Order: sequence, then C-alpha cells, then structure tokens
Amino acid sequence: MDGTRHAHHDHDRPARTEPMRRLKRLRHRLVHLLTPHRHEAGDKVDAVMEASREGMRTLWISLVVLGVTAVVQAVIVALSGSVALLGDTVHNAADALTAVPLGIAFLLGRRAANRRYTYGYGRAEDLAGVLIVVTIAASAVLAAWTAVDRLLHPREVTHLWAVSGAALAGFVGNEWVARYRIRTGRRIGSAALVADGLHARTDGFTSLAVLLGAGGTALGWHAADPVVGLLITLAILMVLKDAAREVYRRLMDSVDPELVATAHATLRGVDGVRSTGQVRMRWIGHVLRAEADIVVDARLTVVEAHRIAVAAEHALLHAVPRLSAATVHTDHTAVEGDPHAALHHHAPESVRASPSPVSASPSPQ
Repeated sequence: MDGTRHAHHDHDRPARTEPMRRLKRLRHRLVHLLTPHRHEAGDKVDAVMEASREGMRTLWISLVVLGVTAVVQAVIVALSGSVALLGDTVHNAADALTAVPLGIAFLLGRRAANRRYTYGYGRAEDLAGVLIVVTIAASAVLAAWTAVDRLLHPREVTHLWAVSGAALAGFVGNEWVARYRIRTGRRIGSAALVADGLHARTDGFTSLAVLLGAGGTALGWHAADPVVGLLITLAILMVLKDAAREVYRRLMDSVDPELVATAHATLRGVDGVRSTGQVRMRWIGHVLRAEADIVVDARLTVVEAHRIAVAAEHALLHAVPRLSAATVHTDHTAVEGDPHAALHHHAPESVRASPSPVSASPSPQ
C-alpha cells in the first residue's frame, strides 16, 4: 500500500487514553467525509518543501553570522600574527562555506521524483554531509600544519587584547550558529545540518582555546599560541568523529530502533491485524519511508484485507515522526501450502531457513 496518498496529522502527540483515541478516530472520519482528501504525492511534497525552506533559512542566517565573524578575526590575525587565531578563522570560514553544498542539497531535495530517481533527490543531503566531513578533516590538517610550523619557526604575537576580543566573538558566534543548526537539523531530520552544527560548536570551543593561548603568551609563555593550535586540532578531530558517525549511519540507512518498535506496536494495535512481520525504515533526505508486513485472517476478501492495510498505513503515519510514506504488505494466517514457495529460491540462504509470516508470525526484534 503506497503511503504517499495520506497526509501527516499530529505525529508528535503523546499517547492518549482509549476514550480519547476513539474520539480522535471519529473526528478524523468526519474530517475525511466533509473535506476533500487528495490522493496525491503533493500532500507529502508540501511537507518536504517546508522543511527545505526552514533548512535554507537556517543556512543563510548562519552563513551571515559566521562570515562576519571570520572577517573580523581575519583582520585581527593580520595585525597580531596569532597562529591559533588563524586556525580559528579558517574553521569559521570553512564552516560558513559548508552552507553551499547543503544549500544545493536542500534545493535538489525539492525536485519531484521521476522514472530515473524514483525516490526523489533527498539523498543529496547525505552527499553534502560527506563534503562537510571532508571539510572538517581538511581544517584539522591545516590547523595542525600551521601550529607545527609556528613551533619550528617562532614568531611574536602582538595585539593580545584584540586577539582575546576576536576569540570571544568567535565563541559567541559559533555557539549561536551551532545551536541554531543542530536544533533545526533535528527538527527537520537532516543529519547533514546536524553535522554542520557540530562543526560550528567545535569552532566555538577552539575560539575559547585561542583566548587561553593569548593569556599564556601574555604571561611570557611564547609557545602557548602554537600549542593551543595543536589542542584545537585535537578538538576538531573529536568533532570529526561525531560528524562522520552521524553521516555514516545515515548513509547506511540506520534508524532509531525505538521507531521500529513503535511501528510494530502501532501495527499490532490496528483492528484486523493478527501479527506483524518485517518492518523496515530508511531516511531519504530528512523524511522517513517504511515497508511493513502484516498478517490478516486468510478468510478475508481482497477488499477487506486492503481496508486493513490502509488503516495500518494511516496509523503508521500518525505514530512515527517524520514518516512520509509507508508500503504495507498483507500476508494471511496459515493455510495449506506456502504461498511464498515460488520466491524461496530467489532469497539468500539465511533467509530461506526462516519461516514466512504465513506459517509463523515473527515477533519484532
């Protein structure tokens, strides 16, 4: 059953009591009877477009904030010669520029699916996430190389008060941008935007490290500035690990196991569903798609089984946040013979040994 034909309603509402659930079902039936109910993919496109617009707005605002911060810091670097502040400036500039691939990804994600890209262009966000990880790694290499070079070729750092002010400005700007990006990324389900926010947060802490380097230099420790530059490199590597893990999981179709458990519980609560089989989910951009197997009574007609599948699909759209579509396959309770026998030789060896939902109803993992 194709989930693109139904719209989201109140996905994030808490569980209700049974009377409230019945009242809610009655309200939905009245709404469906009294208002036009479009059976088109456009209902889902609107939600994706809105998420993309919110992502673009976040990118533009953070680009301006980080761009101004980087320009101010670059002026102070030219005056002071601080290698630690140079590393921080490079990070801010790189972080601002990551808005470009992300912006392109959000724009691509708005394009409708076609016969070649049947799921649309949401995966462009995952590619943008890879570019962000590469950018973080490149900034770590540059920061390390600059710090080591300054240790080997010492140079006096001047205008320490200006360096300290630029460091504080960098921290405030980056932390604000980090919170904004992470909050928006989690709300719209964009792993790439969350990774970009983590990058900005690292730059904020590196700005504080620059402040410590300026303090050490003021106390007469001339190696403080490049040493802080090396510490900044370590901090970047830590965030690189987190960002890479976030993007890797998205590329590998990882989802929160709680979402799968919620889907199983929701399907089992639908009238007419005897048990559930396999449930799969994957992220496409910042929305989820699901495939689910349900078991119904073998004596039902095709129309009755289809009605249960529609109800199961609708329930999933209500219960799972960010779910945009669900395909529900109906199996039936045991009858003589295995209706899936013709498919067994196409399955991998490990799957062939497993009983089908018709002969045995698997419980969720």
